[in-house]
Amino acid sequence: MALKKDKKIKIIKSNQIHESDTGSPEVQISLLTEKIARLSDHLKTHKKDNHSRRGLLQMVNKRRRLLSYLKRKDEERYNSVSEKLELSK
Repeated sequence: MALKKDKKIKIIKSNQIHESDTGSPEVQISLLTEKIARLSDHLKTHKKDNHSRRGLLQMVNKRRRLLSYLKRKDEERYNSVSEKLELSK
């Protein structure tokens, strides 16, 4: 369920603000979105996997907190990230 290294690098490169950026909210949100999508697919076939379900809920809440932080600090960046990742507001 973990992201492969090349996929993770591709996601980071597409959401970087500057060349050495790996920890900006945009990058973190996009990585979490990819992990959430993968885990959601896993849970569709493994319905009783409650341990992974708990991890999914934690990731969703972390992404929600990062999005609210970004909206509070810079709404333009928030809008661009939510539009790029097709997240509902």
